[in-house]
Amino acid sequence: MRKFIVAAAAASLATQAAAQQPPPPKLLVVISVDQLSADLFDEYRPQFTGGFARLASGTWFQNGFQSHAATETCPGHSTILTGDHPARTGIIGNGWQNPNAPRAEKGVYCAEDESVPGTTSRAYSVSPVHLRVPTLGDLMKRQWPASRNVAVSGKDRSAVMMSGHVADQRWYWDGKQFATDLKSAAVPASVVRTNQAVANAIAAASPGLLPTPYCGSKAKPFAVDGRVTPVGNGQLARAAGDASAFRATPQSDAAVLALAAALVQEMRLGSGSAPDVLSVGLAATDYVGHTYGPGGQEMCLQLLELDRDLDGFFKVLDSTGVDYAVALTADHGGLDIPERLRARGVADAAWIDPALAPKAISDALGKQLGISHAVVHAEGPAGDIYLDPQLSAADRDRATAAAVALYRAHPQVAGVFTKAELAATPAPTGDPTRWSVIQRVRASFDAERSGDLYVALKPHIMPILDRASFVSTHGSPWDYDRRVPILFWRPGFRGAMQNAPVETTDIMPTLAALIELPLAAGSVDGQCLDGTPAFCPQR
Repeated sequence: MRKFIVAAAAASLATQAAAQQPPPPKLLVVISVDQLSADLFDEYRPQFTGGFARLASGTWFQNGFQSHAATETCPGHSTILTGDHPARTGIIGNGWQNPNAPRAEKGVYCAEDESVPGTTSRAYSVSPVHLRVPTLGDLMKRQWPASRNVAVSGKDRSAVMMSGHVADQRWYWDGKQFATDLKSAAVPASVVRTNQAVANAIAAASPGLLPTPYCGSKAKPFAVDGRVTPVGNGQLARAAGDASAFRATPQSDAAVLALAAALVQEMRLGSGSAPDVLSVGLAATDYVGHTYGPGGQEMCLQLLELDRDLDGFFKVLDSTGVDYAVALTADHGGLDIPERLRARGVADAAWIDPALAPKAISDALGKQLGISHAVVHAEGPAGDIYLDPQLSAADRDRATAAAVALYRAHPQVAGVFTKAELAATPAPTGDPTRWSVIQRVRASFDAERSGDLYVALKPHIMPILDRASFVSTHGSPWDYDRRVPILFWRPGFRGAMQNAPVETTDIMPTLAALIELPLAAGSVDGQCLDGTPAFCPQR
């Protein structure tokens, strides 16, 4: 009898909660700020007065996690609107090795179709073919064929991974203009206008931004070995015609937001018979972080300008009268330059030892094993390491044992895991703050695509060998790369800051519940989050 009464009471409360819910929004706006760590958001939250402040008035999960080890752009974006870890999305990195690729080069870019003749991993044909699972937009179009799935981004890989396999419009910055891989889609007039406006902006020099007193307090220059000019006190100035520098300025995010707002108006998103989804990928924070490090005046200028630009974007959405809801997060965090970290008391911060460069490791193994050709291949000194496919079975065993010993003996290496060890590790669940390093690696392990070894560096080791362009990066299993903000906002909804650890995989099922899109039990890794505008009846 007691069980019956409890069940009946729970059902009654669920019915009451459902009755109090407003109708589902007609437009979901999902924003990813590339390289916006939770550390950065926490630091700058008191300075925000615009778009970020609006979102923080909703539900702010302070301890969101890109819980896997492969904290790169492509894997991170693949989790946001699929609800799955990279182990299920198949997006284990920005790139990987495929010995069976139908071309001479065996490197593969995450958002390409390498079967297209004449392509390479750098001159590629953009495609979602490697994404193994559907996105929220894909599922919405299955449920409601009239739904529109639209993406605008500063990077092709973020646009592809957030919109998925069936997009109505997908536009991304290709280095010169906004382009698309959807060849059959009609080009909206707003794209033509935006491309012309951006071309005009790039043609003119930009003197940079005038620092606020808060940003000025961060203007301390740091000399970086291998780089001509110091970093830390720049104003994000740009010479006339410098399209490459454009991406590392707030102007590039402003262009993405302007195009996204224009498409909402031109396509009348949120005004149809079915809900629509708009994915927005803001990449400038990532490029600023890579170019200058996230701890100086440059990042301060970028984030405060983005706060203002987001405010303008939301005001355009307000003016349409569309009932919309917003989710904002990031694909990963980032590590600051060792010089600045050491000045702040992080004694173990250091640049990567050149002895860990892939060629140096391969040469050392070749000399040790008596093998004349390359022994290993890798994108960098850590992460997925691939044995050369020419190795015989016996030599592969010898090379694996020798490589594991070589890496483990290095003082900058925290751990080395073989493919067999990772395959034998159960997929992690539960609180991501409690996952071991091998569990974090397992969450982005794919038996077909991952390396023969995975190398994890110790905390605060910066894995950049050539610092002429980039001085800071990400990609580690440590929380400065994993921990990201997760925010939900809807007009009229007042949430609160939440401290409980949650994952970016929880965003998609939460939004699905908000628009009453059914998901099969166990079909995604994430779960609907309470305390958001969504009603989570399954919990």
